[in-house]
Amino acid sequence: MIRRTTSTVLLVLACLLVPLGTLSTWAKYEIGDGDRYVAAMAPLAEDPAVQSAVADAVTTGILKNIDVGPLQSTLEQYLHDAVVSFTGTAAFRTAWNTANRAAHDAVQQALDDGSTDAVTIDLAPVTEQVKRQLEADGVPFAAQIPVTHTEITLMSAGDLDTLRKGIRMLQVAGLWLPLAAVVFAVAGLALAVRRRTAVTWTALGAALGAAALLVALTIARSLTLDDLSTASDKAAAGAVYDALTSSMRTASWVIVGVAAAVALAAWLTGRYGLPGTRSAAPDMPSDDPGANIPVTRGGTHHEPDHPQRNT
Repeated sequence: MIRRTTSTVLLVLACLLVPLGTLSTWAKYEIGDGDRYVAAMAPLAEDPAVQSAVADAVTTGILKNIDVGPLQSTLEQYLHDAVVSFTGTAAFRTAWNTANRAAHDAVQQALDDGSTDAVTIDLAPVTEQVKRQLEADGVPFAAQIPVTHTEITLMSAGDLDTLRKGIRMLQVAGLWLPLAAVVFAVAGLALAVRRRTAVTWTALGAALGAAALLVALTIARSLTLDDLSTASDKAAAGAVYDALTSSMRTASWVIVGVAAAVALAAWLTGRYGLPGTRSAAPDMPSDDPGANIPVTRGGTHHEPDHPQRNT
């Protein structure tokens, strides 16, 4: 009884640690590592929604410091088109990566030292490049464009305070949680009385844990986008969210697939058995007439033994 209970507890803990281990690994090596963070965000430089959001922010930032009277709307459209055109260049991709590395450092520092300020990404490098491009094209007012700190808020102070404790704890845990899940699973299966059944249920539990994480990520995405007002902001924020959680979603789907396959294989093995593992059938009378011939010992014919009848 003690063995069965201990095995059950260990296997349940292993299943519960599957989503937590996936989260801690992601927090440690995706969010906590600057190079991986920048690599995850780099493809967004070519995302139309992100490019449009950057163009809107840069254009708004520039127009705050320039007033050309009745030509303001014309200038706004011209600047927006110029920034959109610039977002398709290699220079923009370089500026984008630089801004994202600075943003990552700010987020990580805020998580480490308990800062309560909002985390933003500074688009000043993009404004600087746009200004140079307009000057090269001979646009008259280009030299008057001030290179100010145009910022996009990545994480508000309230969101940062909410996430700080959880993310920081997950980063500290790192690989220890998935390692603990493996240790608990191995120990629980070793103690299991019916091992094949234990493998089946443990694999199903791991698959359900990973699936629960996928559902949680979908809900968190919806809640994050609901706070945004415009469709363009939602599209850009959705692209950023998907990029940052891509590795975690991929890992969860892999766990679901592998665990489901293991559970199915264990169930089929228990139901139909493996070749050569079926136990021999009990001896039954044979239809072969020669099978019931009396045995002859030492040349003497012996009839089969029958119970004597009392006459």
